[in-house]
Amino acid sequence: MISLVSLLIMRRKEDKIVEPLSVKTLKEMILYLADQIIECKPLLTELDSAIGDGDHGIGMEKGFLKVKEKISVMNPSENVYEVFATTGRALLMSMGGASGVMFGHFFAAGAKNTEPKAVLKTEDFVALMQKSLNIIKETGKAELGDKTMVDALEPAVMAMKMQDEPSFLDLFRSAESAAKEGAEKTKEYQAKHGRAIYLMERAVGHQDPGATSVWIIFRSFREFAEKHLPDKPVA
Repeated sequence: MISLVSLLIMRRKEDKIVEPLSVKTLKEMILYLADQIIECKPLLTELDSAIGDGDHGIGMEKGFLKVKEKISVMNPSENVYEVFATTGRALLMSMGGASGVMFGHFFAAGAKNTEPKAVLKTEDFVALMQKSLNIIKETGKAELGDKTMVDALEPAVMAMKMQDEPSFLDLFRSAESAAKEGAEKTKEYQAKHGRAIYLMERAVGHQDPGATSVWIIFRSFREFAEKHLPDKPVA
């Protein structure tokens, strides 16, 4: 026997349309994200000043200013993956250092060697993020608990993979929540990478700026989705 709750869940899924992202909408979402990252420069600088060189916020601002420049003049494309690739290349070119490589991978690595697509479905986005996570972990030799961006990104990817036939809003909400929790947990860890490794136990109690940036990314995607990608009821 199907429970009332199950029937309500089934009905809710039937009563909404999950629309894929076009190149135009995806570009708008990346531009929105860029503005949010730039706005968060003081927070990221403060976090990095406690355990690093204090330049993470500066680097992220510089990187996403370049993203805005490149995305705004991007040649017309019918391939959604090119938006991710352009974003990643802009970060890699402008940020420098380990952060430039890792956040470049966040966007570009998952888009590499993909078949061109005119629209991006939710399952495409999850696959892209899983691929990017794998390459970030392989390149940086980082795992959960190492006090890096992986501590926010891996839980976010896992949360998205657990969603059953989600809308983009569902997807981004789950990723944001998991990334926020993961970023906050980095306060409990000693660092195993970067300058913070030399602080040893003194790094405990401080939140990792890279993990925080991952949370801000998914938070920005969720905010954009709430404004522009709400679940659309079937007419």
